[in-house]
Amino acid sequence: MTFKDKVIWITGASSGIGKALALELSKNNCKLILSARRGDVLNEVKKECSNNHNIEVLPFDLADYQNMQEICKEAINYFSKIDILINNGGISQRSLIIDTDISVDKKLMEIDYLGTVALTKALLPHFILNESGHFVTVTSLMGKFSSPYRSAYCGAKHALHGFFDALRMEHQKDNIKVTMICPGFVNTNIARNALTGDGSTQKQQDEATEQGLSPNVFVKRMIKAIKKEKFEAYIGKGETKGIYLKRFFPKLLHKMVMKSQVR
Repeated sequence: MTFKDKVIWITGASSGIGKALALELSKNNCKLILSARRGDVLNEVKKECSNNHNIEVLPFDLADYQNMQEICKEAINYFSKIDILINNGGISQRSLIIDTDISVDKKLMEIDYLGTVALTKALLPHFILNESGHFVTVTSLMGKFSSPYRSAYCGAKHALHGFFDALRMEHQKDNIKVTMICPGFVNTNIARNALTGDGSTQKQQDEATEQGLSPNVFVKRMIKAIKKEKFEAYIGKGETKGIYLKRFFPKLLHKMVMKSQVR
């Protein structure tokens, strides 16, 4: 699969993985639509990209999941079609369950799950009509196994796997692909922007996140997975072993996570 002449829509494109994706994909003679909440920041990302005459900026908030139909119409109108949607936008959380107000769980589900699902469902008829389309959803290793201090985040990411596995099965007949990208630790601002138990942001970096893959290294591996149309890709360092420990040795994984107590 090649990206040449493809129209690729990236959410969460203002920083971190999304920004790195925009910069890397812009070298591939494709057309990009960049989305996040802040249009001014997106325009700065656009300026840094190659071939930025082939890039449009569409700011919106994933929490506004009731209006995704109109947002999709606007996106399609830019280049008359969309070939790939990269669901990358979202937020994280760092707090113990006992200390986490239910409003934080609700916000994580609204942004990370419902926003992504609503956008996907709004674009789905376009893919069916074209008899082609590729949903690429960035979840997390925390969508496959869990860790302390991330209960709401884990819940939302696990839910995404349930939804997109079903979508893949239901729409294989329509030539629609689904790729789930599961990052381990990537050195972005995800920890700094993570919500704490009262809904405020953590504002500090995690040591494990700081030592994670650089976004540039990560997106090169991610792009390879997209080109190969993989069902799932686990991208990180040693933490990716947790996928297989969860499957075959769940008690051992439990002991290892409890011993590390990574926060």
